[in-house]
Amino acid sequence: MNSKISKILTIIVAVISVLGIALFVNVSFTDGSPESVSSAVGPLIAFSLYLFYAAVIITIGLSIRGLVKNPENLKKTLLGLGVMVVLLIVSYLLGDSEPVLNAQGKVLEGGELGAASNQWVGSLIWYSTILVLIGGIFFVVDLAKGLIKS
Repeated sequence: MNSKISKILTIIVAVISVLGIALFVNVSFTDGSPESVSSAVGPLIAFSLYLFYAAVIITIGLSIRGLVKNPENLKKTLLGLGVMVVLLIVSYLLGDSEPVLNAQGKVLEGGELGAASNQWVGSLIWYSTILVLIGGIFFVVDLAKGLIKS
């Protein structure tokens, strides 16, 4: 059964690869004018987007299937998502909604004091910072454990 699935997947990957190569060659052989480049790049971008959407859907589907099959992992995943939500709330509280200024010191359009986009940008910067700090701490701890074991 696995060898049959493996053969089918190999054929699918080969077809996708040949299509991608053909679209790339199509872009490579344009005469350089904006119209020809645009008409050649469009199908390549559409193909790439379809592949991206397929990859996302397959990944989410297989992840959900794996979580449903293993309830213990579901509990861990929900706990992890809960921690991420708490970190997002903390980041939102730390973020500010100060006005966004240009180089001349004038407020940019849409960047007024209290704008929701300003609040979310500040919050996501804090969120990223907190996650990097947590990741760095785990990296150093793991590195120290490895050095101690050796």
